[in-house]
Amino acid sequence: MKIGFIGLGVMGAPMAASLARARHQVKGNDLRKVEVAGVAWAATPALAATDAEIVFTSLPGPQEVEALAPMLRDAMRPGAPWFDLTTNSPACVRRVHAQMKARGIPLLDAPVSGGPAGAKSGRLALWVGGEQAVYARHESVLRAIGDQPCYVGPIGAGSVAKLAHNCASFTVQTALAEIFTLGVKAGVEPLALFQALRHGATGRKRTFDRLAEQYLPGTFDPPGFALRLAHKDLSLGLALAREVGVPMQMAQLALAEFDQAMKRGWGERDSRTPMLLQNERAGVEPHVPADKLREVLG
Repeated sequence: MKIGFIGLGVMGAPMAASLARARHQVKGNDLRKVEVAGVAWAATPALAATDAEIVFTSLPGPQEVEALAPMLRDAMRPGAPWFDLTTNSPACVRRVHAQMKARGIPLLDAPVSGGPAGAKSGRLALWVGGEQAVYARHESVLRAIGDQPCYVGPIGAGSVAKLAHNCASFTVQTALAEIFTLGVKAGVEPLALFQALRHGATGRKRTFDRLAEQYLPGTFDPPGFALRLAHKDLSLGLALAREVGVPMQMAQLALAEFDQAMKRGWGERDSRTPMLLQNERAGVEPHVPADKLREVLG
């Protein structure tokens, strides 16, 4: 397949090389001339996109995508899809999608997760939003880039999934820094603490898999672990933090949620019931039937 690839940076170059290794004819462009194994150089984005059966872009952000869109709109042939691998704003993606649609060019947002190492090894997730039929026709090409392509929903859905994932990642790492400094300052050797935490209930499971236990099915009774006990444990942990002089901003926020849930009379319900408070504030109820969750989890 003839492929245009624009943006040969730390992520883009190894993804373009993967497409070339899969025997696609790849023309690439970047702001600076870059040599990528198997990829022919195109002097401009328009030349990379001209006659391409599919175009990929891997750019820094929304500003660059919007700036490039008019060039691609004029250079690409109608019917050839544009997959934007950029971590982008859903609003930007939807604006550009409308512009491209007027020319008969389907745009799909397909941000990736796995970092530079994943781009080199092909161990990448691609979260795709846009026309499902277009995704299905080109899934095999996407698999040349990453081993976990996933259709998420209409245009913009891929970007929403990527931003949700990264917000979770950065929030979790902030919380982990808190609890790790607590454990070390309270006297546990770092490697021993790391090993101990990995062997606990949370440490043994993938972060998002835990959502399937009570939160997504919406079943908080009977409890797996009662809220009153979790409230006690969190309070004891924060008391220890005060004793050893470790600030715990994230844990304080969690305790405030647990306090509110206890005041609602939820003490004998599951320890995840404080998550319902956020549902109320956001005005959504992300419920998934248990049988559907089992299908996903295998």
